[in-house]
Amino acid sequence: MESGDIGRVTSARVAASNILWDSSVEVFSRSSWEEDDEEALKWAALEKLPTFRRMERGILTQENGQAREIDVRSLGLSERQNLIQRLVKVDGNDNEKFLLKLKERIDRVGLDIPTVEVRFEHLTVDAEAYVGGRALPTIFNFSANILELIKDNFSVKRFLNYLHILPSRKQPFSILHDVSGIIKPRRMTLLLGPPSSGKTTLLLTLAGRLGSDLKDFSFSSQYDLHAGEMTVRETLDFSARCQGAGGLSDMLAELSRREKAANIKPDPDIDIYMKAVALEGQTTSVVTEYLLKILRLEICADTLVGDVMVRGISSGQKKRLTTGEILVGPARALFMDEISTGLDSSTAFQIVNSLRQSIHILNGNALISLLQPAPETYYLFDDIILLSDGKIVYQGPCENVLEFFESMGFKCPERKGVADFLQEVTSRKDQEQYWVRKDEPYIYVTSKEFAEVFQSFHIGQKLGDEIAALFDKTKGHPAALTTRKYGISKKELLKACASGEFLLMKRNSFVYVFKMIQLIIVAFVNMTLFPRSKMPRNMVEDGGIFMGALFFATLMIMFNGFAELSMTIFKLPVFYKKRDLLFYPSWAYSLPKWILKIPISFLEVGFWVVLTYYVIGYDPNIERFFKQYLVLLCISQMASGIFRLMAALGRNIIVATTFGSFALLVVMVLGGFILSKDDVKPWWEWGYWISPLMYGQNAISVNEFLGHSWRHVPANSTESLGVLVLKARKVFAEPHWYWLGVGALIGYVLLFNFLFTLALSYLNPLKSQPVLSKETLAEKQANRTGELIELSKEIGARIQSGSSRSLSARVSSRS
Repeated sequence: MESGDIGRVTSARVAASNILWDSSVEVFSRSSWEEDDEEALKWAALEKLPTFRRMERGILTQENGQAREIDVRSLGLSERQNLIQRLVKVDGNDNEKFLLKLKERIDRVGLDIPTVEVRFEHLTVDAEAYVGGRALPTIFNFSANILELIKDNFSVKRFLNYLHILPSRKQPFSILHDVSGIIKPRRMTLLLGPPSSGKTTLLLTLAGRLGSDLKDFSFSSQYDLHAGEMTVRETLDFSARCQGAGGLSDMLAELSRREKAANIKPDPDIDIYMKAVALEGQTTSVVTEYLLKILRLEICADTLVGDVMVRGISSGQKKRLTTGEILVGPARALFMDEISTGLDSSTAFQIVNSLRQSIHILNGNALISLLQPAPETYYLFDDIILLSDGKIVYQGPCENVLEFFESMGFKCPERKGVADFLQEVTSRKDQEQYWVRKDEPYIYVTSKEFAEVFQSFHIGQKLGDEIAALFDKTKGHPAALTTRKYGISKKELLKACASGEFLLMKRNSFVYVFKMIQLIIVAFVNMTLFPRSKMPRNMVEDGGIFMGALFFATLMIMFNGFAELSMTIFKLPVFYKKRDLLFYPSWAYSLPKWILKIPISFLEVGFWVVLTYYVIGYDPNIERFFKQYLVLLCISQMASGIFRLMAALGRNIIVATTFGSFALLVVMVLGGFILSKDDVKPWWEWGYWISPLMYGQNAISVNEFLGHSWRHVPANSTESLGVLVLKARKVFAEPHWYWLGVGALIGYVLLFNFLFTLALSYLNPLKSQPVLSKETLAEKQANRTGELIELSKEIGARIQSGSSRSLSARVSSRS
């Protein structure tokens, strides 16, 4: 055989083997090809939809591996959990990979994620406080504080101080004094400082909580305030619903248009996640499931948060929930205060590491205050701000902070944590142990001196140059800051608050059932006190008994609303927190709280009237039956409104209960039954006319005594018995007074609920008076001004304005 034939045979064998191999591959991979073709057809169908419809549809992979087209708005709990389980596993590396996938999808089409840079320059925050014995909670101090409060609120402070009448005893002191700095994007900044150094005040100021309202800046408080009747998942879902998507829908629409133009097919799971996050008005959120996994709250996701009355989650879990309430929103700048308190070092590291990954990958911005971070947690941060006595001692990269203090003559020991060293090196008690220049005498270096030397340090000089350079607004991203005060529309805010209030009412259903049972029991007592068999209608005195029964009914309906006072006060701390975080306005909270309670009033008053009306023997006319029901319903709503108002004004259970009881007493006395109109003194007659109970008592009395049962005329009289009873009790006998009374009660209902909304809007929670000793104030002022202070038991505090060495000499000797 020739060589050419051999070559042909060989090539034929090779071709035959390739054919066999290709056929075998096709046999084994035909099913996967069919699945890919089916998924490609579904993606092609999605791309043909309009943009707004395409943002609501996605391809979801089920547990069995099959893909199906779904509406993102209808994602169930198990589907959301499976989606997050595929995207994020247990360890932090999966979270980083997930965030990188999000960033890669956005970068692939050339979109920029907005960034926020926070600048503050010459920031000063001053306060006033009582010092020494004037700050102690004595009766004299309390009375003097009330007088000073009245003086301050009525704008006569300067005039009275000029006349030396009731001069203010408060002494001013500085919390933050002339601080400047920059919080850069894509950087994790640690805020360190000893207690009372001004960390919380700086965070509050930068987050806009002491002045302007900045929706894009979120502040996480160190206090864990949550609705105890809600579960962890419900708390996060409610927070996500109130904060909205923050403009993510616009970015996702542009992203979808660019991908369609470039014929790019995104990852199905990433696509569904981003679409679910961008939807607004959803009662549940996929971000909630993501944070439950990141914050390690899955184990208690369906457990009640709990409070002092209900057992719930642990304190560490509450701290993580507080952090999750902020992270679930779309804020681009995070200001967090003591988020690691109560957490073990491992959990704190995991949370800070997740924040670091999010900040670095998604161009975020974070300033986080930690009390005593572990070394591994400390090294997760990029920058550090060291605050002491209201001064910024150092601000810059973490790797240069030890270099700065070494230039001042202080060195961190090898086995000492850097964070612990930084918090002690500015302390008057602990600073000396870190002094390493043994050939020079140690002299305490104040915070002011540290801050002044930092200005000449190379990091401080670079920071000063950046602050001096004007920010170029033309380089700002148009979507960096939102223009809306609240995250969602007013309609959605009202719906969210209504659903939250309805959920709390269901969880507190025992209270409403107990109130109703209590009212039914009192109704039976009322029926036994005033049975119709012993209720004649022959004389004016008989009418007085009926009048007493009517007064008892109005009084019991009013007392039944007293529970609103304690229930409202119990929820006020959570309301103030979410109001200040701009979750919702006051009216969105107060309207559902009023409107959703109306059906309960219908039931309570209905049980009372049905049980007592015919048993006691009121006028049998069915029209007057419903008229009495209407009056008592208005009284019930009026009572609930006035007690809610007392709660919002008092803001403390003791204060509100005292004022509420006093208000109830005044309304009762001036209501027209205990004291008739003629018995009220002339100088108290205005109280009679403004008493809501007077209008209710008049309306319910006119409705009864002008009925058919009271129209017979007694002997030696020209008027009906009902009119005689009304005139004997000095009640207005004209029929139109019924509708006047009902109208006045409805007006009071609207007025009290309106004032309740105003009180929620403009009043802040009561705070305890801080106690500041003279020695502490003197030490603060000395540290701020750079003076030396000597403490002695005999003379208290003595400040020396001079020192043995000038600041320049001390700095030059250390440089």
